[in-house]
Amino acid sequence: MNENAAIQVRDLNKIYKLYDKPMDRLKEALGLSRRKRYKEHYALRGVSMDVRQGETVGIIGTNGSGKSTILKIITGVLNPTSGSVTVNGRISALLELGAGFNMEYNGIENIYLNGTMTGFSREEISAKLDDILEFADIGDYVYQPVKTYSSGMFVRLAFALAINIDPEILIVDEALSVGDVFFQAKCYHKFEEFKKMGKTILFVSHDLSSVSKYCDRVVLLNRGERMAEGSPKEMIDLYKQVLVGQYAVHDEPESGSNLLDDEQLNSAARRAGGSRVGNGEAAPADNGAAEGEGAPQEEGGDGNHAETLEYGTKQALITEHYITDDTGMRTNAVLKGSTFSVHMKVAFYADLPAPIFACSIKNALGVEITGTNSMVEKTFLEPVSAGMVKEAVFTQKMSLQGGEYLISLGLTGFEGDTFVVYHRLYDVMEITVISDKNTVGYYDMGSNVRVKDV
Repeated sequence: MNENAAIQVRDLNKIYKLYDKPMDRLKEALGLSRRKRYKEHYALRGVSMDVRQGETVGIIGTNGSGKSTILKIITGVLNPTSGSVTVNGRISALLELGAGFNMEYNGIENIYLNGTMTGFSREEISAKLDDILEFADIGDYVYQPVKTYSSGMFVRLAFALAINIDPEILIVDEALSVGDVFFQAKCYHKFEEFKKMGKTILFVSHDLSSVSKYCDRVVLLNRGERMAEGSPKEMIDLYKQVLVGQYAVHDEPESGSNLLDDEQLNSAARRAGGSRVGNGEAAPADNGAAEGEGAPQEEGGDGNHAETLEYGTKQALITEHYITDDTGMRTNAVLKGSTFSVHMKVAFYADLPAPIFACSIKNALGVEITGTNSMVEKTFLEPVSAGMVKEAVFTQKMSLQGGEYLISLGLTGFEGDTFVVYHRLYDVMEITVISDKNTVGYYDMGSNVRVKDV
């Protein structure tokens, strides 16, 4: 094992046997059947990854992609079917609610039970008890059976225990989404302390803003395979493609192959065609525009960004986009406090029931700060016909702090109950906010502050 690695995972497989009937399971267990009576489901297929000491690594993916399974194997809750996991350091894990707790015991008894299971002596736990109870802040409920706790109280106690027993590696799986906003803020502050102390954190969450803010690196899982890994911004953008089926990955990879190569990743990041088909791959669009037959070329305006991520079915195309200031002049520099507009022109190559025009703004880390669309604003809820061209204009007051931001545009819609991406341009334009007064956070609240004698 690499001496700098805190966790090393190699060719990890986890296979579950799925039986049609309970009797089939019994017959196989008793050896009464010679034929195979089950189907194999790969919760994980050939996954390899490293987590270096002092890193905060996020794992993201859709439901059923294997995120929780790999954490349970790393922490020893589950055994792998094949492959290996090597851990260098003492782990403290916060998995789903109830893991490692006895519902009949009270909070104090569970602290000692869980701490002992982690490898601490009773004396060591007693020395940490006051810190655990102060962080959990559940009062006298700590003397009641945990089966009487609310989910919020439960996660408070579990997280307080996990972080106060001085782990070298902290593993967290979605549990923080249960706590209230004050507790979540306290937990993330503790994350910051852990990072400064050089501890290792492995973090699974659907909260992409938290993943972007706290993680040094992100691993993207999809259907049990490691699809890719990289910076939070890159992986979050690719994850959003996975959510709408606009990605290229094979159902049956060659043995040991679970990572898209550079050519596939670049293709996934650039691809602008296809709707999802049964095998999970993207089918090429057949509307003529996909091959450039009569499709207008994109003419992006000032501030065009070289690393735009583009994809969609190409039943419509965003053909032009630009920013104007309060005088109507095209620009990518806007004064804080002034009014500005984001323009997007769309050419339609198919009849669409009710397209949705969308615009959002991210910071340099890829955190989405704000955004809206024509459906939310109730400004356009009409069908369109092939051959039409529409322009959407998003006009608003610039209240962001001074700095550099990225604008994303999208043209989506619903066909029945199915959400469809017709054309998306992530990070297509840069915008600079010019300011001589920056307050705290992303936004200036425009406060009127008065100080008076009393």
